[in-house]
Amino acid sequence: MPATTPRALSFDTAAARYAAYRPGYPPALLDTVEELTGRPLHGSRTADVGAGTGIATRLLLARGARVTAVEPGPGMAAELRRSLPSVPVVRGDGNRLPLAAASADLITYAQSWHWTDPERSLPEALRVLRPGGALALWWNVSDHTVPWIADQDARLHAHLGAGESVHGTPAGSGTRNLGSLPDAGFTRRVLRWSRTVPVDTHLANLATHSAFLVRDGDGGGSTRRFLTEERARLTEVFPEGTVEESYVVELAVLRR
Repeated sequence: MPATTPRALSFDTAAARYAAYRPGYPPALLDTVEELTGRPLHGSRTADVGAGTGIATRLLLARGARVTAVEPGPGMAAELRRSLPSVPVVRGDGNRLPLAAASADLITYAQSWHWTDPERSLPEALRVLRPGGALALWWNVSDHTVPWIADQDARLHAHLGAGESVHGTPAGSGTRNLGSLPDAGFTRRVLRWSRTVPVDTHLANLATHSAFLVRDGDGGGSTRRFLTEERARLTEVFPEGTVEESYVVELAVLRR
């Protein structure tokens, strides 16, 4: 069984909601992955590690990649199998990949590298990659330069604690995402995109983050109160009932 923290496995309790409400990624992201890896995704033997419910897996498949999903959580893996029954799913995590040496052209971590120990997961990725293969890591981070997002982020910190948010660390300044990677070897890019969703979808997306999921020992009462108050605030800012969520995708690629 994977040695994964309880917080990382908290998503199992919200797998269906995670699949329904979490954002995807813009087409430009996979274009850039192809550019930086120097090879097309079509036909690439790809391991999508920390695949969750298959949000990135589905996009890789659409580009013709031959994907094996690696996921530690039983609930998330079950949701992935339900929606993508043709994709092989292997239980495991990045610290000890259940994959043969030199078996992958590409290893991807979509929103999941920060759940690993890089001193273990980086050597594991290099072991599994074929010569000329590549490791691609990326994160959706809310665009903190957008005023309403910055205001919401302050409220999230106040509710969850000073060190907690669900928006991610502002691009270029964080230790959790690209800032935690070694300087040598990785090529980095930042891509901006947005999606427009109903206020309720935005709030449901917030509630699928681990910072909320691990707090729900009270039956979710504090989360429900926060989201009710947040709905009222957002309705004032967006009276038409839709929110434009603005994101910065942080991407890092290492070629073997």
